[in-house]
Amino acid sequence: MEKQKRLGTENIGKLLMEFSLPAIIGMLINILYNIVDRIFIGKGVGAIAISAVGLTLPFTTIIMAFGMLAGIGGSALISIRLGERKHDEAEKILGNTFILLSIISILVTIVGIGFLDPLLRLFGASDVTFDYAKDYIFIILAGAVFNAVGFGLNASIRSDGSPKTAMITNLIGAITNIILDYVFIMKMNMGIKGAAIATVIGQSFNTIWVLRYFMFSGSSSMKLKVKNMKMDINIVKGIFAIGMSPFLIQIAASVVNVLANNTLKANGGDYAIGAMSILISIAMIFLMPVFGITQGAQPIIGYNYGAVKMDRVKKCLILAISAASTLCITGFIFIEFFPNLMISIFSKDENILRIGTHGLKIFLCMLPVIGFQIVTSNFFQAIGKAKISIVLSLSRQVLILIPMLILLPKFFGLKGVWMAYPISDFSSSLITLVFLIKELKVMSTREKNEENININELVKI
Repeated sequence: MEKQKRLGTENIGKLLMEFSLPAIIGMLINILYNIVDRIFIGKGVGAIAISAVGLTLPFTTIIMAFGMLAGIGGSALISIRLGERKHDEAEKILGNTFILLSIISILVTIVGIGFLDPLLRLFGASDVTFDYAKDYIFIILAGAVFNAVGFGLNASIRSDGSPKTAMITNLIGAITNIILDYVFIMKMNMGIKGAAIATVIGQSFNTIWVLRYFMFSGSSSMKLKVKNMKMDINIVKGIFAIGMSPFLIQIAASVVNVLANNTLKANGGDYAIGAMSILISIAMIFLMPVFGITQGAQPIIGYNYGAVKMDRVKKCLILAISAASTLCITGFIFIEFFPNLMISIFSKDENILRIGTHGLKIFLCMLPVIGFQIVTSNFFQAIGKAKISIVLSLSRQVLILIPMLILLPKFFGLKGVWMAYPISDFSSSLITLVFLIKELKVMSTREKNEENININELVKI
């Protein structure tokens, strides 16, 4: 329990660094092997294969969505319960999280493979990209359980106070994937299937490592026990209530991907879809560290919110926003000066270079404000206010972006697709700021009420 107690006593800056740095490294490693996937596919298979991988993004986003529904929801609830000193209940949440991740991911595999062909057509696959996309995503779907369980339970490792162990989880999967990418694609000429097999094997190693931590490791304060795997409807409701925000974000992202792919196909063809796949990879280079900061901040915020230490909650939030904004501003400067260089890392194809270089500078022109929006949205999730988190997250992915993707291409063609994203980023950040100001006032009131209760108890004594 000492690992959790220090979340409420040690220096916030030190804790945020300790928890975020491993998460940032893990996230960078995570995006690294996604980037390496695309580099190997681009160099070893071709530009059209990159477009095919871009078409499968809605599938992988949906798998991630269900991993977040149970995994992030469970880990946030665990942090709050540990802050309330309810260790046994935290273990029950862990057991329920594992079962939910397993059941849901198996269902995703069955449904995804069962409707694979029509879904690929719906997602924008052409006769040129269809076979590549099907070969790749069939294997990814078959291994969805490893993706969901490994990712979902890794968030609970951070809640248990072991951020370095969580980082190692990502390292194991990434290094395995990168090595196997080279072997399968470049040496064994397995093409796009090789990339998918490498990914699934890397994810399976992640899962084995995470299960080892919670079942056999002496360093874990919580244990994954069979008796806690019996589903408790109240715990499931609590997990889903908090996890619904990141789940809907990812589902919305999947809907956006489908809409964007079809719009790109209509306005720029298969090469425009390939360029978008690369732009998303470049965006993730700078946004993954931001997600790492939010993951590092989540257990600190959740624990102190549960313990009614609002000054520590606010300090952690401010530090997290400052760090995320600094990273995003740095990324913005780099993108504005070296767009062509970044695109050429993935592909030397003239069509990809031409479309991608023009699109990148527009697509991420509002990058400096995205860090604030992501951190603050996740802040509401960390304190258990799922409805607000959902509204803020969906404002960027659905309420603003989808209408922009429908309207702007009618007037500006392919440029309109790129323009939709920064307009959404800026607008949603303004909405997020309004909600944050209101919540800070509520927290101040709660803290004063808690102080008055403590004073009254002392007077009685």
